[in-house]
Amino acid sequence: MGAVAVVLGTAGAVAPGPAALAVPRDSGTTVSPSPYAFADGAQNIDGAKSTADAESLTPGTPYRSSLPSSGKVSYRVELDDASNAYVSVTAVPSPGTTVSVIDGLKVSLQDDDGTSCFVDTESFGAARSPHPIAAWGRRDISPARPLCQEAGTYYVTVERADPDGAGSSPGAWDLELLAMTEPRTAKAGATSAPEAWNSASPQPLQGEAERRRGGAGFTRATPLDQGVWRDDIRPGQTLFYEVPVDWGQQLHVTAELGSSDSGGTGYASGALDLDLYNPARGHVADVGVGYDGAQKSGSLPPLPPVDHANRNAPTEQIGALRFAGSYYLVAHLAESVADDFGDGPFAMTLRVRVSGAAQDGPGYAGESVPNGVFEVSDQDREAAAEGVPGGDDTTMRALAVGGIGTGSALLVGLGVWTVLARRRGAAA
Repeated sequence: MGAVAVVLGTAGAVAPGPAALAVPRDSGTTVSPSPYAFADGAQNIDGAKSTADAESLTPGTPYRSSLPSSGKVSYRVELDDASNAYVSVTAVPSPGTTVSVIDGLKVSLQDDDGTSCFVDTESFGAARSPHPIAAWGRRDISPARPLCQEAGTYYVTVERADPDGAGSSPGAWDLELLAMTEPRTAKAGATSAPEAWNSASPQPLQGEAERRRGGAGFTRATPLDQGVWRDDIRPGQTLFYEVPVDWGQQLHVTAELGSSDSGGTGYASGALDLDLYNPARGHVADVGVGYDGAQKSGSLPPLPPVDHANRNAPTEQIGALRFAGSYYLVAHLAESVADDFGDGPFAMTLRVRVSGAAQDGPGYAGESVPNGVFEVSDQDREAAAEGVPGGDDTTMRALAVGGIGTGSALLVGLGVWTVLARRRGAAA
């Protein structure tokens, strides 16, 4: 995988991205509307103040919950003694609220004896602009890690990164949770991360940009292939894209903001925030680009090729590049940009380059949950080439990529989608 450059400038009005509608909770309360598109069929679940009351997360099933402005909430997950496990938590503050520089999301995974398996903290950054951010908890099965190796009950604890909430608006945040499992490899692999890799960042791709509209959530991320892509983004908006990155491939990202034609002056710190997440929605890297109305740019740090052995690296950034699959680019334009340069929208160009030939994977001794999440399929590549709208239903994606040519075929496809949706609803 290669390079992504981002260019911003004012553009014509566009339709807003999809938004999640208000849905009732089991308790009878209502989840407020959100600009974030939650997964279809996400089950409502309440976080418990005590682990004794924690409700269970089923791997592969998306959940929707909330995080109070103070205190912790807990969930539980049952794990075997052979699979690596990941629990992603996405926090969605309400638009128009205030967040501090150090506030954000803290997620930890612990065993039933209170032993910490992993802790991850992600913050909103210098722009202090509320937007969806994700953190993950994980359990690695490895001879080098003596803790958290047994089968049993594990607890996911979620809290604000700044428990005092100084500088942030009070009020609950919406949460999206998704647990995943990764099977062990059929053969023992490397016990250390690769030491040699190309750390040079290639030049961003040139050429005419093709329009691709970003999605409003992880399950609505717009597939991108190598190329030059154009989109529009408003202050306070967050757009999601996914790029298939196979074993042995590298991703390089450069963010570039185009000059403004509004005539405004001023400076917005960290105006454009571009985050990279792995297929388990674990944070990999980010770049923030300040904006004063003139063209600016910034790049993600050089990243190694995707390799199963990267999980043995001493740094979390390299360790997050541990599997193939869809890597997510999440672009957020700070609300403060509107103060000096207007409401936009602003034109954004993404320059995506894929470096390196795809290689064979490590050879898993089983299937992941969700199935195929840690691999790149031919359908994924076709979706990225065609720009199929993001979604969490692989059947609809496959039908769209196949290029249905007749109305009857489309009806059949919609019928299949309806059946699957009803099954998901029944399971919920």
